[in-house]
Amino acid sequence: MARRKKHTPEQVVNLLRQIEVAVANGKTTSLACKEAEITEQTYYRWRKEYGGLQVDQARRLKELESENAKLKRLVSDLSLEKLILKDIASGNF
Repeated sequence: MARRKKHTPEQVVNLLRQIEVAVANGKTTSLACKEAEITEQTYYRWRKEYGGLQVDQARRLKELESENAKLKRLVSDLSLEKLILKDIASGNF
């Protein structure tokens, strides 16, 4: 199995631009993706997520997504603790 690369948001935006330029110059999307060493599926997924973003905007998007995930975990943990404490207080343990 091939080793997966983890691209930074900056690299993703730059690769998307590179592929768009290649397609504008007459290459097919599949050939441009192959030259960029990504699959077409990855290209379309990235384009859906990062399309039209500048490099700094893509970086900020990833930071916000990470922060949001941490906050969701925190809320989930606190909700679980609250339920446990409520059960203990009511004698249902």
